[in-house]
Amino acid sequence: MSGFLPRAARALALLVAVLALPAGFAAVSASAAFGAYYAPGPERTVPAAAPVRHDPAKPTAVVVVGALGAEVSDTLAPYEILAATDRFNVYTVAPQRRPVPLTGGLDLVPDLTFDELAGLAAPALVVVPALPDLGEPTTAPVTEWVRAQAGRGAQLLSICNGSGVLASAGLLDDRPAAAHWMQLRGMRTAYPQVRWAPGQRFVDDGDVVSTAGILSGVDGTLHVVERLLGPAAARDAAAAVGWRHHGSGASAYTGLPLPDPAAILNAGFRLDPPTVGVALTDGVGEIELASVFNTQARSLATRTLAVTTDGGPVRSRHGLTFLPRADLASAAPRLDRLIVPGDHAVEPVAGGPAPEHLHGRSGFAFDATVTDLARSTDTATARWVAKALELPIDGLPLDGPAWPWGPTIVLVVLALPGLLLHQIITKILDRRGGSHHTHSPWWTQPRPKPNPNSSEPSAPDSCSSSSSATSSARGSTP
Repeated sequence: MSGFLPRAARALALLVAVLALPAGFAAVSASAAFGAYYAPGPERTVPAAAPVRHDPAKPTAVVVVGALGAEVSDTLAPYEILAATDRFNVYTVAPQRRPVPLTGGLDLVPDLTFDELAGLAAPALVVVPALPDLGEPTTAPVTEWVRAQAGRGAQLLSICNGSGVLASAGLLDDRPAAAHWMQLRGMRTAYPQVRWAPGQRFVDDGDVVSTAGILSGVDGTLHVVERLLGPAAARDAAAAVGWRHHGSGASAYTGLPLPDPAAILNAGFRLDPPTVGVALTDGVGEIELASVFNTQARSLATRTLAVTTDGGPVRSRHGLTFLPRADLASAAPRLDRLIVPGDHAVEPVAGGPAPEHLHGRSGFAFDATVTDLARSTDTATARWVAKALELPIDGLPLDGPAWPWGPTIVLVVLALPGLLLHQIITKILDRRGGSHHTHSPWWTQPRPKPNPNSSEPSAPDSCSSSSSATSSARGSTP
């Protein structure tokens, strides 16, 4: 035991020395990567509201967003699915009508404020996405409004960690609910009164349907459509957005809630991440937009910048208003790529990258963007993103580099100075302590020479031992 403690102390000192510089570097880099998730855009003039088209013969469905934003796919995927049925009045609503950031820097201008909606219709369906400020005082207007809608008998649909919003409003007490697999442990701690259900892509508890991670919200939304409009409407909506997993009965991920090594490397050790411009165009599909911003943001390997050709707002396929953060001409010199969601043409700009269209073929938009991520970044990152998004990837051709080697090399290089410093300090302390023993690694210590006058046999070295073992094994092979 007396020899174990010094050895353990030396091992701990070595670990601290090796990891100190990489940990500090990673903390700064990861803070920048995660800070870009919901970073607000520049101050801009909010465009005038478009005339609201409202059919009193149709039920009203709304997707609520908070003052500090919302998860992009939680918001846009249910919106497009509901709009694709052409059987609802569908709006995005918020406490105020001002731009709110969705994941990755896509700025949405909500259709209506809570007060404006009250003068128009009472919602029959309220969709609640994950909010970045869950549990903070800034969510109070949303939780109070959702609680009021539940009291009026609205059907609630929470997407991903939107169930945390419902839980914080007291609407899930003693009820089963789903949430993202990475957040279930935290949800149990924060809201122990809820019966959290791992492994289910959605949980139907009557007037509340909750879904697991992000794209599980597609299944949950289609389930609600089937309940309200029938199986044919749900099948048609699934076909309209290219969701080939409708009715497959797939389960949600149930692994340990740990970040993937590829995600850690991308967040902490990727020097000067490339900037990917995302060209917003009139008539683009909402899920097509979400697929680019969410895939790139979840990878932590790039930074996205929303641009338009003239710097002005655009309206999506079903009427949502989005604002860019730059015009293409001024942003072009600092872009490493320019991705155009959907199939609308964008003219190349001098000094900028050529436009890339990822959605040229039919199918679910995320299949194309995750496949592109594997090709442009690496397959390990693409697989992690698919897992984080709850996107089934059976049959997807994920071809590309196997691993984020660049960030891995940065980690190794950052660890070397600490290793060298530890060796130098160890030798200095050994000399001051009068130690006559070397503490260099075992593989650098000289091998003792046998005494030729000794009658005792010398122990075989590792090579001869290995050779003998190999020869013995070969001799015993039938």
